[in-house]
Amino acid sequence: MWRRIRLPFASGVEVEFSDRRRALEQFEELAVRGTRLPIVMFGPEGCGKSSLLKQGAEILRDQGFDVIYIDPLHRDFMAYTDVGDIVRRLVEATGEAVGVAQLKLATLAIDLARELLGRWRKRRIAVLVDEVFQAVGVDLAEVYVKGLLNLIEHPPGGYENIVVVVATSEGLTRSRIGRHSWSIQRPIWNMSREGFEELYEELYRVTGEGKPSLDRLWALTGGNPRMLSQLYQASWDEEEVITHLARGRRLGDFISSLNDMEVRWLEEALEDPDTLVKARERRQLKEKLVELNLIVDGIEGREDWYWVDTPPPSRDPELGIGYYVAWQTPIHREAVRRTLLGQHGG
Repeated sequence: MWRRIRLPFASGVEVEFSDRRRALEQFEELAVRGTRLPIVMFGPEGCGKSSLLKQGAEILRDQGFDVIYIDPLHRDFMAYTDVGDIVRRLVEATGEAVGVAQLKLATLAIDLARELLGRWRKRRIAVLVDEVFQAVGVDLAEVYVKGLLNLIEHPPGGYENIVVVVATSEGLTRSRIGRHSWSIQRPIWNMSREGFEELYEELYRVTGEGKPSLDRLWALTGGNPRMLSQLYQASWDEEEVITHLARGRRLGDFISSLNDMEVRWLEEALEDPDTLVKARERRQLKEKLVELNLIVDGIEGREDWYWVDTPPPSRDPELGIGYYVAWQTPIHREAVRRTLLGQHGG
């Protein structure tokens, strides 16, 4: 059984990694077969991609891998290797100026892996990169993925096995990356009801504080752990969290930019997000919602092999999940609904 890492949940609160059993089994499978192409794991913001990569790093380390995990956007890294110079260079990169540090860390993920592959003995290498496309920019996303592919196909030395996984919530980059056969895209969703309940109970065990019912929090978050954290930090004030999201995404400006037809389409999408893909003329609205990280598209198919961890239900109107498109969380949908009502009166 895996050693579960502890993760920051809120200021002064740490929780144990919860659930994602199938995803952790998938990391064990990768440790055996490796990756023939980089895996680009995409899903809602805050669904737990970073936590999964960090827990996956522990699994791969236990399987004898040299592991480099880098989150350039937040200047975070983990390095499990006997080559001390690697840790020193990562520490130095985190001390660079904002902007410089992010690009340097993104580059180091590839450069350091190449150096490990060029050493005298064959190694097991794992490169896990988090939210890198926000660090390097959309224009360089394809080039970056090709660089990761070159680690697999054209290494400077031999290797016993290699695992390369990238996590992103950037919807726009996926279509650009998908134009090439340089990676395999795999969706991940928010936590299952069972896993969310495990986190819910862990939060009570750690804090000893009361909280809303599990049913209410599930209806608000759809199993998204970051939304649960934001509610906790807002003393469970739903209105504060919804308003913060609406203002942070500038939803008022977005909705003001829509014409009358697009407003009607958006109203329909609040009830059924799949309506965004049922007519070609709605494609532009869908892309705007993807750009604002309000919805996730490209989730068609519920095959176990296609998904990281367990797939969501084929449809769940209460949580805003369609077969092809889903709202990132019910709170995202509610923020849009309230802004729309405020401007168009129902």
